[in-house]
Amino acid sequence: MPDLAGLGGLLLGEVTVLQYVLVMAVALAASVVGGLAGYGPGLVLPLVLVPTIGAEATVPVIGMSAFFTNASRFWVFRAHLRLRPAIIVSLAALPGCLLGAWGYAQLHGRGAAIVIGAMLIAMVPLRRAMKRLDCRLSEPGMALAGAGYGVLVGGTAGSGVVLLSIFMAAGLAGPAVIATDCAVTLVTSLAKTAMFQATGAMPPSSWAMALLIGAATTPGAFVARWLVRRFSAGFHSAVLEGAILVGGGILVLRGLLG
Repeated sequence: MPDLAGLGGLLLGEVTVLQYVLVMAVALAASVVGGLAGYGPGLVLPLVLVPTIGAEATVPVIGMSAFFTNASRFWVFRAHLRLRPAIIVSLAALPGCLLGAWGYAQLHGRGAAIVIGAMLIAMVPLRRAMKRLDCRLSEPGMALAGAGYGVLVGGTAGSGVVLLSIFMAAGLAGPAVIATDCAVTLVTSLAKTAMFQATGAMPPSSWAMALLIGAATTPGAFVARWLVRRFSAGFHSAVLEGAILVGGGILVLRGLLG
C-alpha cells in the first residue's frame, strides 16, 4: 500500500490544513475583486503566502495558479479577445519573462521578500500614473512595453496591472482589455512555471498549493460577473490598494530586519 502519510507530507510540506483553507479563502476573495477591478490576485496573495510558504516559493506558486485564475476569466470574456495585440505582447514578453523567472530563482529569503514587497508598493502609484497617461500605443510601442512587462512578470508578483495599462494605452477598452490580458497571462504563466520547474523552484508542495489556489479562484470570475452591477469597482480598488501598501511595507521591513 502507498505511504499516505509520506505522500501527504510531500504535498503539504510544513503548511497545515487550516493554513491551506485560509489561503484558498483569500484567493477566492482576491479573484472576485480581480474580476471587478481588473487586477488583484497577484497583488493580494503574497500578503498571505509569504508568511505561509516563504518568500522564495511565493512567486512560483502565484505564477502557476495564475494560469487557472486567468483561464476561468478568459472563458467568461473570450468573445472579446483581440488576437493581434495578444500575440504581439506575448511574443515580446516571453524572453524577459524567462529571464526574470531565472533571476528570481536565484534569490533567497530576505532578498525575495524585499523584491516582492517593493514591487507591491510600486504597483499602486504606477497603476495610477499609467491610468492618467492618455496616449495611444502603436504596435511597436506595444512590443517594447511587452518586453519590459515580461521581465516584471517573470520575477515578481502583482505586475498584471502593468499589462492592463499597456492594452488600455493601445486603445482597448472594457471586456476586450480583460480578455486580451488573460490570453497573454496564460502564455507567461506557462513560461515562468517551466523555468521555475527547471531551476528546482517548484517542489510538489508548491504544485499542490498552486492547484488549490487555482481551484479556489476559478469561481471568482463568475461571482464577479454577478456582482459587477451591484458594487463599485472603484471602491474595491481603493480598499485593495490600501491593503497592498500596508502588506508590501511589512514584507520589505521583514526582509530588511530578518
